[in-house]
Amino acid sequence: MSTSPSERGSPAIEYIDDPVALEAFCDLVLTHDWVAVDTEFLREKTYFPKLCLIQVGVPGRCACIDPLALDSLQPFFAVLFDPTITKVMHACSQDQEIFVHLTSQVPRPVFDTQLAAPLLGLPEQMGYANFVREILGVSLDKAQSRTDWSRRPLSAAQINYAADDVRYLCQAFPLVRERLDAQGRLDWLEAEFEPYEQLARYQPDPAGAWQRLRGLEKLRPRALGVAQQLAQWRERQAIAKDLPRNWVLKDEAIVDIARLAPETTADLANIRSLPARTLERYGESLIEQIRLGLASEPQPLKARARRAKTETAEEALADLLQAQLRLLAAAHDINSAALGARKDLLALIREEPTPLLKGWRRKIAGDELLALRDGHRRIQVRRRKIEIEPTS
Repeated sequence: MSTSPSERGSPAIEYIDDPVALEAFCDLVLTHDWVAVDTEFLREKTYFPKLCLIQVGVPGRCACIDPLALDSLQPFFAVLFDPTITKVMHACSQDQEIFVHLTSQVPRPVFDTQLAAPLLGLPEQMGYANFVREILGVSLDKAQSRTDWSRRPLSAAQINYAADDVRYLCQAFPLVRERLDAQGRLDWLEAEFEPYEQLARYQPDPAGAWQRLRGLEKLRPRALGVAQQLAQWRERQAIAKDLPRNWVLKDEAIVDIARLAPETTADLANIRSLPARTLERYGESLIEQIRLGLASEPQPLKARARRAKTETAEEALADLLQAQLRLLAAAHDINSAALGARKDLLALIREEPTPLLKGWRRKIAGDELLALRDGHRRIQVRRRKIEIEPTS
């Protein structure tokens, strides 16, 4: 039976809003080899996330650091960028992005419990509340999930809610690490964490902003060049003004402008997806970007998988591979969906890139699936059970 947070013993929460307390707490954290970290932030009205609270936990201690009340976070950054201290997070990407924005550095090493969950037989992309319930049997109170974290003062309920994000991570992490180590899987995660420790992952990329747009495959090459130019311009405007990109120019408007390629602001006014206010503010700039886009060579679209109709033989082989995948998953006590989906098996059959041939998935399943695909395994049924063995 699950319990509520209030029913379990847990460390007291320190609310830190002065530099002396921050330095004292961080000096304590520096004596540990890992620390649980989470953040609360706002992003609805900005391009960059606005950091509002930092939650930090080590065994026996838990603190909520108020960045809005502190002139400097340097003692915390000394912890965050200490390479001898593992930063434990759940779904770390947004937290990492915040720290990169503030410091132009990426914290490492990290241990992401969401990425580790599938190796424990749990689903991929598992939310923190479900993770805590599965590992600790604790049901978290989500009543404060809609909090405006920029408003002060924060209530005791809000602080407790925020602290739960590291309080129970501190309890769960040693259990997760111990289970993974006992199964010989701890090292498998290094390749999973490595992409989240790369600075480039979190830096704005105006030149590649067009890749987020939908509907580009329907555009002709000249129109594609315009859409790419407009997306780059929009990204630079959003960064410079710290505004959500759709507040500058909506995706739909970019595609419509690119398709119609208006030559004047009067022509722009005929585009229904372009608000009058946007036209008034950016009309001349948009016309200039259209001209630049028309004169440029568009970047090629990424090749999209245009699969021919699946052959009956492919479907039959995928069925066999699916059976093998389920057996391998069961043997390793892992959710088979976390190993791979049917589309991944079809990619394997067609010799296309697939996650099944990377990292821990290859260790558990990929090589065996390849062996079956290539005729190096035989299948038989004994006592109503499938057995897969090497060919002699």
